[in-house]
Amino acid sequence: MGMEKKPYGCLTFPGLITALLSMLVVVVVGLVRGGVLFSPGGLNAQAGASLGSVASHADLASKCSACHSAFWQTTTMADKCVLCHTDVAAQELDPTTLHGDQFTKKPGLTCRSCHPDHRGATAALTDLSMIDVTHNVFGYALIAHQKQSDGSAFLCKTCHVNGYSKFDQAVCTACHQQIKVDFMQSHLQAYGANCLACHDGIDSHGHAFNHTGVAFQLTGKHATLDCGSCHTGARNIADLKATPRDCAGCHTKDDAHKGQFGSGCGTCHTTQGWLPATFDHSLTKFPLTGAHAGLACTKCHTNAVFTVLPTNCVSCHPDPTYHAGLFAGMTCDQCHTTAAWIPATFNLSHPAGNCGDNNCVDHHRATCNECHPVNLPTFTCLKCHDSNTPGDGGRGGG
Repeated sequence: MGMEKKPYGCLTFPGLITALLSMLVVVVVGLVRGGVLFSPGGLNAQAGASLGSVASHADLASKCSACHSAFWQTTTMADKCVLCHTDVAAQELDPTTLHGDQFTKKPGLTCRSCHPDHRGATAALTDLSMIDVTHNVFGYALIAHQKQSDGSAFLCKTCHVNGYSKFDQAVCTACHQQIKVDFMQSHLQAYGANCLACHDGIDSHGHAFNHTGVAFQLTGKHATLDCGSCHTGARNIADLKATPRDCAGCHTKDDAHKGQFGSGCGTCHTTQGWLPATFDHSLTKFPLTGAHAGLACTKCHTNAVFTVLPTNCVSCHPDPTYHAGLFAGMTCDQCHTTAAWIPATFNLSHPAGNCGDNNCVDHHRATCNECHPVNLPTFTCLKCHDSNTPGDGGRGGG
């Protein structure tokens, strides 16, 4: 009696047919239902800019092939990402951008390294915990942001509270007001809230700015001023650089001369203070000599008038009663010098010069007051002579 052949489980013709039909049903259902049988979770539903009529990944929940390639295809998921995100494709070629920086440093990096999905409709679509961002590539270094005021380390989300694609500068204000509230109030009033217009994280234009590296050096009293004293109303770097460098730019309101000397304050003043001041009068049309040189400015320049002063003597030195108006039409310097009023010389012809004797030389040695003790119109010869009549016998004669 021969042996009976036993079937090998499902490896029978009917079994194989059933298995194939089951697999076909699963595939068809999967294709019809958008791969729901294989989905690891819901796609992110946070709406952004519309790309090809797609506002969020959730819009692609029924189109797995939009992101996933079949096993026999050479196209990767990253290749499909940049078909929609063309801006990222451009950044990959530029190392000064976030994506270009990361792809340059890490050739094996893929989109999914930072942008995981299938975590639910409201889950974060960006996770930077696994990458090293060179922050100064984006115009702001983190040199001064290693530790928070409480000693804890800064995390990306510490500052990027509303996502990583943009930065709200209100975070700067909120954080720094907790550290120095008085300073921040005055700083915001002087410069506004656009922190990134001046600050770069390296402190190039911060409180430790080194003014010796620019054209306008801070010396004297300038060195102790706060930035806002000169850079009033500055809202960006261009405003800071546009601050006037001439004295009048800041000190017009302090000008005691009311603009009479122009804007070159440094000609007379230094940054050590307004006083003492020096003025080289020899550069003017009226050089100071003799007794004039030692006078205080206000002796001549009264009421803060420093220009267009008359330079003739009588403007300051009215004709004394001693002259009794005898020298109308003459100038003081015909007899006097700036050294002093006395001694004075009088070189015009004088009646005493016609005395006709050998003692005339004594007359020329005498001072005006010896013969004219009261005033010039009156005279006396009695100090040396017995008579007031010239030529009546000479000295002691009469």
